[in-house]
Formats: sequence, C-alpha cells, structure tokens
Amino acid sequence: MILLAVENLSFIIWNKVLHIEKYSATRYALSTSDFRNFDTQGAGVAEGAQPDGTVGKALEVLDLVAGFARPVRFSEVLAISPYPKATLYRLLQTLVSQGMLTHDPGAQAYALGLRLVRLAHVAWQHSSLAPIARPHMDALSAQVGETVHLAQLDNAQVLYVDKRNARDPVAMYAQAGKVGPAYCTGVGKVMLAFAAPDRLPGLIARQSFHRFTDTTLTNPRALEAELRQIRAQGFAFDNEEHEAGIICVALPILGQAGGLLGAMSITSTTRRMSLGGLAALLPVLQPVAATIGQEAESWRFPQSAGRARRTAPAAKEG
Repeated sequence: MILLAVENLSFIIWNKVLHIEKYSATRYALSTSDFRNFDTQGAGVAEGAQPDGTVGKALEVLDLVAGFARPVRFSEVLAISPYPKATLYRLLQTLVSQGMLTHDPGAQAYALGLRLVRLAHVAWQHSSLAPIARPHMDALSAQVGETVHLAQLDNAQVLYVDKRNARDPVAMYAQAGKVGPAYCTGVGKVMLAFAAPDRLPGLIARQSFHRFTDTTLTNPRALEAELRQIRAQGFAFDNEEHEAGIICVALPILGQAGGLLGAMSITSTTRRMSLGGLAALLPVLQPVAATIGQEAESWRFPQSAGRARRTAPAAKEG
C-alpha cells in the first residue's frame, strides 16, 4: 500500500514536470487572469474547485513555478498566485525544504528541484507506456526508417512520452516530454476519436483551435466531423496541421476491452513522403500498436489477465 501511494504521488508530480512545456508554449499570449485559469485547467483541477488541503495548495504553487520554465522571483509568483503573500511564502519554503524546489539567495529566485526530477523518472518508468513500447518502437523505427512517436492523452492535450528519430532526422516540435495540442496532430486526433464518448465533449471544449497552418482545423464542428471519420477508418492523418511540411499517420493503442491507452504514429516530411505513402505503412504499424496495447494491459492488470487466461475455453484437439 505504501509503495502504491508513493507511485501515485510520483505520477502526479511527473505530470507537474511535463506541464512545463505546455505552460511555456502558451503563457506569452495570456494575461495574468487568463494564465491562472489556464493553469487550473491544465493541472486537471475542476474549474472553481479548491485544492485538497496543504498538499493541494503546495502542488498548485509548484505548477505556478513550473509554468515560467525558468528561475522565478517571489514577486512574479505572487502576481499570479491565488494565495496571500504569507501563505505563498510558507508554501514555497515547504517545497524548498522538501527538495521539490531550489532557492538561489543571490538571485532571489526559485527553480524546480532535483528531487522532483528523480520522482518524475520513477513515475515515467511505472506509469507510462514508454518502457513497454520501447523494444517495439526500436524495431518499427529500424524497419520503416521514419520518425516514430508514442503519446498519451493528458488533460485534453498530447503528452509525447517517447520518440525514435528517422534515419535522416528532421527538426520538429514533438519530443519526448513535450505537451502539444490534440486537435491538430495525428496522435491527438486519433486519441480524441477513440476516447470514451462521455468524455469527448469536455475534451473538445478544452482545445484552443489556434491556427498553426493553412490546414489546421479551427472549430469544434470541423474537428467533430473528422473524428467521426477517424473512428470509422481506425486511423488518423496529420496533414501539415501543426507544422508545415510535417505529416504523419497515427493509430490508437487500445486495451482488450477497447479502452484508450495512448497512440503511436509514423511521422515524415512532405519532402520525402506523401499521405498515401504513410497509409501504405499501416499494415506495419497496426500489429505494433496492437501488441503494445496487449502487453500494457497485462502489465497494468496482471491478475485480470491471468483470470482471463484461466477461464478461456480449451482448444479442441484435432
């Protein structure tokens, strides 16, 4: 029970670390009040909800510091914090004493602590698809020679949990640990399409629909229409919707009961590949995604998997 509690706390903190990319990519366009609301939603806290006691408040302050993606002074955190000066100072001191933050007296600035990084690494090993998918991604990348991404859905956004570069690497936004938009990426759209139906309206409502390129979907109606098509065909394309010149084909990673676990994609450039060429790689990608889903479910629910094997009907001889 103690180990489980530690792993659960590590997973929460891991998400705090990985939210840095999301905050730093969007904060420049937000006012103070907008940022505070964005931060609450990004952290997975229901709008208007209060943090759970001192621990919840401390984690919220940790989010605020992480959101700057650089060492930050007390006055800057205070400007966007919902807490009075004395309360905020006490919470920051607690985080520093526990190694979750560091404080540089000379610069009078706070930054993320090494204990946070260590816990994030443990959580990554125990809570993401990456360790399970690693050998399969290696083999797939070697076979197709293109970039392979592994992603999971995190608070309506895409969390890239692992990546294999192409033989001829190309600079692109998606990197392991980064958080990106769901409405204009292949892995994001395929995860939205295969998310539980009762979750989908809330997930769509939290998309920004910022136009990145000429092919970006910029409204819920257009996205909903494409998600229906993706669900019917079983895969999604990114047709230069997030980055000009970058295209991909993506598949969901599903458990045995059809529950969404994540997604993976093969990504290339318009210089060396077409959408048709990527579609031709689906017979290679499909068994890999299916295998990762099966292994992930067995790893996460070994007792359930064992019961399923024991209760399966025996094969008839002959």
